[in-house]
Amino acid sequence: MAKTAFKLKILYGEGDEEVLAAQAALIQKAGHQVQTVIGRKAVQDALRGGSFDLVLLGPTLTRDDRHHLPYMVKKAHAGTRVLVMHSDGARHHEVDANIDTGARMEVLLEKIASMMAQEAVVSSR
Repeated sequence: MAKTAFKLKILYGEGDEEVLAAQAALIQKAGHQVQTVIGRKAVQDALRGGSFDLVLLGPTLTRDDRHHLPYMVKKAHAGTRVLVMHSDGARHHEVDANIDTGARMEVLLEKIASMMAQEAVVSSR
């Protein structure tokens, strides 16, 4: 797996520790710094304790968590991007991008790179 052009500080939340560990390792291998947390409360605590370029909300979080956490991310740090790994993320106005549950890791990394490239273009204007 190739390293990406953007090294990001990512907060990655899941509801399942095994999924989190496997996915986070692949994201780190792509060159990103990843802080992992389990559950809504841990995501909220991490947001209070630091800032991130991207918050990644995984499919093993509850639907309710994937719906409410984007609000909380934007309230804590308005410029932080939110990517939801579940198809219902597209309907939420605070979600910057989403991918379907079960998408290959390459798809996730391409989506992250695309989001950051779009932000870089907008920022340079």
